[in-house]
Amino acid sequence: MEAKSLWVLFTTLLFIIQGWRQTEGCLEQERIALFQSPLQIGKGSNCCQWERVECNITNKRVIGLDLYFTRYWDNRGWRSDLSEYLNVSLFLPFEELKSLNLSENNIADLVDNQVSLSSVFNNLEILDLSGNNFNDSVLSSKLPSLNFYLYPAINLLNNLTKLKQLDLSGNKIESLQSSHDGERPLNLTNLEELYLDSNSFPNSLLSQLSGFSNLKSLSIYGNQLKGSINIKVLNNLTRLKTLDLSDNKIESLQSPHDGERPLNLTNLEELYLDSNSFANSLLAQLSGFSNLKSLNIRNNQLKGSINIKDLNALSNLEELDMSNNKVKEFVPTKNKDQLHVSSKIEELVLDGSYINNNILQGIGVLASLKILSLRGCGLSGTLSTQGWCDLWKLEVLDLSENALKGTLPPCLANLSSLDYLDISDNQFTGKGASTALANLTLLKFISLSQNLFEVPSIFISFANHSHLKFLFSDQNKLVKEPTIQTRVPKFQLKVFRLWNCATKVLHIEIPKFLYYQNDLSFIDLSDNNFGGNPFWLLENNTRMRAFLIEGNSFMGHFNIPSHPNPNMSIVDISNNKIQGPIPANICSIFPQLARLNLSSNSLQGNIPPCLVSLNTMLMIDMSHNQLYGGIPEMSAQSDSLMFLRLSNNHLSGKITPTIFCSPSLKFLYLNGNKFDGNIPSIDISTFPYYSLSDIDLSNNNLSGELPRWIWNVSNLHTLVVSNNQLKGLIPMELCYLDSLEILDLSKNNFFGPIPSCFHAQSIKHLHLSRNRLSGTLRNAFFNSSSLVTLDLCENQLTSEIPYKIGTLSALSVLLLKANYFVGEIPIDICKLYSLSIIDLSQNKLSGPIHSCLSHLTLEPNGEKSLTLDSTEVLDLIGIVGFGEILREANYFGITEFELFNFRVEEPFNLHASIHEQLEEKVDYTTKRNSYTYKRNNLVLMSGIDLSCNRLTGEIPTEIGNLSEIRSLNLSHNNLTGHIPSTFSKLKQIESLDLSHNNLIGRILIQLVELYNLAVFNVSYNNLSGSIPSPKAQFGTFDESSYVGNHFLCGPPLHENCIDIDSPSITAPNTSNEEEENGVIDKYIFWVTFFVSYVILLLVIVLILYINPYWRQAWFSFVEHCIKTCQYFIEDNLL
Repeated sequence: MEAKSLWVLFTTLLFIIQGWRQTEGCLEQERIALFQSPLQIGKGSNCCQWERVECNITNKRVIGLDLYFTRYWDNRGWRSDLSEYLNVSLFLPFEELKSLNLSENNIADLVDNQVSLSSVFNNLEILDLSGNNFNDSVLSSKLPSLNFYLYPAINLLNNLTKLKQLDLSGNKIESLQSSHDGERPLNLTNLEELYLDSNSFPNSLLSQLSGFSNLKSLSIYGNQLKGSINIKVLNNLTRLKTLDLSDNKIESLQSPHDGERPLNLTNLEELYLDSNSFANSLLAQLSGFSNLKSLNIRNNQLKGSINIKDLNALSNLEELDMSNNKVKEFVPTKNKDQLHVSSKIEELVLDGSYINNNILQGIGVLASLKILSLRGCGLSGTLSTQGWCDLWKLEVLDLSENALKGTLPPCLANLSSLDYLDISDNQFTGKGASTALANLTLLKFISLSQNLFEVPSIFISFANHSHLKFLFSDQNKLVKEPTIQTRVPKFQLKVFRLWNCATKVLHIEIPKFLYYQNDLSFIDLSDNNFGGNPFWLLENNTRMRAFLIEGNSFMGHFNIPSHPNPNMSIVDISNNKIQGPIPANICSIFPQLARLNLSSNSLQGNIPPCLVSLNTMLMIDMSHNQLYGGIPEMSAQSDSLMFLRLSNNHLSGKITPTIFCSPSLKFLYLNGNKFDGNIPSIDISTFPYYSLSDIDLSNNNLSGELPRWIWNVSNLHTLVVSNNQLKGLIPMELCYLDSLEILDLSKNNFFGPIPSCFHAQSIKHLHLSRNRLSGTLRNAFFNSSSLVTLDLCENQLTSEIPYKIGTLSALSVLLLKANYFVGEIPIDICKLYSLSIIDLSQNKLSGPIHSCLSHLTLEPNGEKSLTLDSTEVLDLIGIVGFGEILREANYFGITEFELFNFRVEEPFNLHASIHEQLEEKVDYTTKRNSYTYKRNNLVLMSGIDLSCNRLTGEIPTEIGNLSEIRSLNLSHNNLTGHIPSTFSKLKQIESLDLSHNNLIGRILIQLVELYNLAVFNVSYNNLSGSIPSPKAQFGTFDESSYVGNHFLCGPPLHENCIDIDSPSITAPNTSNEEEENGVIDKYIFWVTFFVSYVILLLVIVLILYINPYWRQAWFSFVEHCIKTCQYFIEDNLL
């Protein structure tokens, strides 16, 4: 008996050991299948521990596979580990598979290589095929010649009898019926959730859903449903609880062919109809939804008055979102001041509805209301004390983006359950503690931003708010804190933002309550006038994630904590007065740093080498400091850094080649330093994908030629290398850069012709000025519909300006100054209606000035200045739209701790905006000086400079119609005639130079009314008469503005005028034209003088010829004079 017991025990142990061995990891055949391409989704022998694999706890069989987004970049674009036609036989080893996610893989179809599909997916309960390329043609296609079928034909889906959740969203499907299967629709009786979002389904889809008898959730968001839809077939879906028809073009839920029969889904609890075209009649069509709890009808065409009786039929309604319609008021059935909606309603959102203030007085009847949002509803005046103050269950109140003013009413304290309050973007006032706010001790979130509160004094109201975690108070009035001792607050904030508050006091101290905070995760004190050293905040708050203090007057050294903070992601101390070196141990203290902005300070020393290789770093900006040394070598493993800006420092030496070899770097700005030598040569063909798109190496001492690899960067967007010592020809490869928008090679030594192929449709701003380019323009640049700036100044270009210049339809800035262009100004320039700055000066142009130039509007053009403020750019990485995120988080139950678990891992929005980071600049001469225009000054600037040419004829009177022009220079030409009287209409003009021409007549008295005129020059013409009275702007012009006109008189010249403007007693009045014709013309004077001189000389010669005595006397006199001069020279000079 004992032996038998031992045998049983031994056998049991063997069985257990064998069981352990079998359950040590996933089965062998499953592991092999997972290791085989394309299913390489993990490493290690135990595939059950892989992130994308889920195993049964008991037998370790694979029950879930997550193959979401297995795509990657290569030189051909996005590629996927999964084939476009995926063979489902790959999943044969996974016999107990219950969940399969194949979303976002660019799959066009599933291939069945004559295997039993039911044996592959017979246990499948969840299937996600969203974000692929399935369409109708693929759904029903076959390839019999290859002996396999393409799926997901309806055959496949109908065989998945255990399927409970199916997601076909984000494809190109138009129908769920197979044309090769007798039009048999899907019939998945066990399916509970079906997602068909973002496809191309028409109205007929609804009739194809009758076989989903157990469906509980149906989403058809973003399809082609439109007009009146016939959804009576959905009455068969008796278990349906959630229906999403949003983002279509539906106008009605009733079909005109259905006898006005409404939909009757009595179990439906959630209905989403937002972003359609429903009108007010929709509400009457909802009467069949007796159990509806949540209704979203935002972004529709509801307008005017809404009859409350239609909403009263929804007796179980708890959540109602009618925001972003044009509703103005609710018309009740009884009391006009009350809103009679379901007494169970807990959430009411009417954002953007422009309703009147009466709704706040009548809303008190909604005793169960927990969430009330009236954001941007046009509410104005002071807050009523009736109605809304009785909502004692209210937890969320949003009155932001209205025009409410005055102090907060005391009855606000009645809302004792409130934990979220947003009253931002109004005109509320307050000078200290508010009793109403002080009593709301359950508040977790409060936003006082964009009001007229005095901060930080109002923060005293929150001293007892132990639950407070989020406090926003941007753009209020910043005042000095009371000198009395600050009360120790009971709260510990997670988020505090006090940004851009107005103040008249210099160097205000940081709010004192911050000294008691030790749990901050996010703090933003940017753009105030705070002084002192703020880095104790980092020491006190050891879990800080974002530290933003830009735009203040902080000073001292950049001190970081003594202990590591692995949570820190964003540090922005830009635009302050911080001095000293960057801490060498910054990477070990902040090992997860993603965004570092130290720009515009007085930092010195070397750049810590670890920063550019930190594997979490996305953005570095150290521009406008006093850093020296070189650029640290980048690690080959560094694949996160996307943005590096080291502009305007004292960095020197050679640029390290590794900086151009980073696979992730997109934006590189090294301008304004002392780098020398050649730009490094690299081989970008070794990179599967090369990211660099924006390069700025301007204002350095770089020499040599541009390396060839630059012209092979197919996604190059911006290249700026101006003001260096680069040389060589502009290569033909430039013509093939289809993404290039900004090219600046100015102020170098490039020579040779401009490539005639240079007419890329993408190019917007082209600067080639101050080089040694030669030849003609030929066909270069033309037919480019996107070119905005063309700057070819100070080169050696010759021939005529081509008439094809008229094809540059978007051209706004044309700079051809100081070349050798000849011929007339092409009349096709008049076709460039977007032109606002023209500089053709210092050429050899001849002919007249075209009157059609008056067709140019010269209006401000934002396309000239494509800029993005650096602070805006930096916001693209890190925390974006923080207030909105918090607001949504509170609504949907996301905890405040979850909010800080995000950091941009795939900042795909970065490239869409940051490429405009470079400031577009234009050099233009006006007011006797050359100015660099950028940003708003460039947008507003308009001018025409045709000076220093050989233009002839009169100035067209039509030029006076350029009412927006700010600078006009026609000097140093051969223009004749009068100053056009229409010039009095140039009300915006600031500089007018007509000097060194042959203009005649008077200076218009009406020019005195040009109050913006700062520079006026008509010197060296043939003008006459009196100078306009020295008043307004004309009182600032000195003699140099008028010299060289011999017949001008009056101050500031020294010549006095005869009062020709006052009427004579005896002489009759004469017209201006007769007066001007009576003045001796300077030209006639000199001709008459010369002719008289010649006649006198001929008379003397004739007399000497006739009379020999006078002739002998004349010769003797001349001889005597010569000898006298000779003796004088010999005696005194030799």
